[in-house]
Amino acid sequence: MEMTAGALSGVKVVDITAVFMGPSATQMLGDLGADVIKVESPEGDVTRGIGPCGDEKMGPLYLGLNRNKRSVVLDLKSEDGREALLRLVQDADVLAYNVRPQAMQRLGLDYETLSALNPRLVYVGMFGFSQRGRYAPQAAFDDLIQAACGLPQAVARGSGDIPRYLPITIADRSVGLYAFGVICAALYAQARTGKGQRVDVPMFETMVPYVLGDHLYGETFVPPRGGFGYPRLLSPERRPYQTRDGHVCCLIYHDHHWRTFLKAIGKAGLFDTDPRFASITTRTAHITELYAMVSDEMAKRTTDEWRALLKEADIPVFPMHTFETLLDDPHLRDIGFFRETDHPGVGRIREMAVPSEWSGTPPTSQRHAPALGEHSREVLREAGYDDTAIDRMMAAGTTRESAKA
Repeated sequence: MEMTAGALSGVKVVDITAVFMGPSATQMLGDLGADVIKVESPEGDVTRGIGPCGDEKMGPLYLGLNRNKRSVVLDLKSEDGREALLRLVQDADVLAYNVRPQAMQRLGLDYETLSALNPRLVYVGMFGFSQRGRYAPQAAFDDLIQAACGLPQAVARGSGDIPRYLPITIADRSVGLYAFGVICAALYAQARTGKGQRVDVPMFETMVPYVLGDHLYGETFVPPRGGFGYPRLLSPERRPYQTRDGHVCCLIYHDHHWRTFLKAIGKAGLFDTDPRFASITTRTAHITELYAMVSDEMAKRTTDEWRALLKEADIPVFPMHTFETLLDDPHLRDIGFFRETDHPGVGRIREMAVPSEWSGTPPTSQRHAPALGEHSREVLREAGYDDTAIDRMMAAGTTRESAKA
């Protein structure tokens, strides 16, 4: 049987998330075919104004997080706006939000209220902390969660420098990715049982295993068998190696990797005579010394020389990309990962592909990231409003539509 629609075709998602975490999760749902209705305040998602954005207020971060969605403006603090949202929820499969649950309670959009209206609703919250602990009321942002889960300390130990945040929104995007999987699992449960449920995806509790999954280490045991920290990951010598003309990554990990590497540099006898090479346990205990030795060797040849030599030795190797060279990566060109499209609001833009590949229900990018309120009238009509009612709501500022709608 031929299948062409996205895997989540027919799923309706009411998306009241903003910024990074929530929109990344809901874009993944939209990429797989869900009808994602992005509900925005009259001011719009704040990411619209980050970076070069022009009069249309569609900056690069917004464009990268909001394709395959429809935008409807609703002032949820107004009675008419709240009523419109309730109409959207009546036949929705998912409602996703990323404000604190207390804010949803104040708006009268708590789970008890919405599930009474639609018992099949999967009600998913993405916010800072589990509601069962003392941090429950606190606001959270990516930097704060990075600090809370110990990432800057790991960076400091690995670099020998001061604690720093990772220069990507690792917490927001990682929790968004986890929330995407959780939502899909909840939809599977909904399909089996016919019932929805409330699902909380807290950032702190999601990110702690990211860090301690590697670095709980000796503290895994009771009593402890050594301290915190996986030495290989925290070694200051764990970094792209400088060659004569650039940088390269190579991972010398298993016994056969070390044996062939030592042979390639003319030091084959070390593997059997130096006790540091005896096993993965001894190598891990002395990893900084061994990585320093590799670093010294790497400086003696060019990147291309190392790529050829290490490939022949069956050692994983890859040159270090810059942002610029990544755009021209030949493998990504082979698969058409980057593509240029014409966006009706901002002109020519570059997009990245959905990273999963499906034989029967391939994900397809069918909608550009919407202008603010681009689909307000369309979505409200679907919810049962006629044009007179919509015009009244627009005049009152409850909703708005873009000039291009």
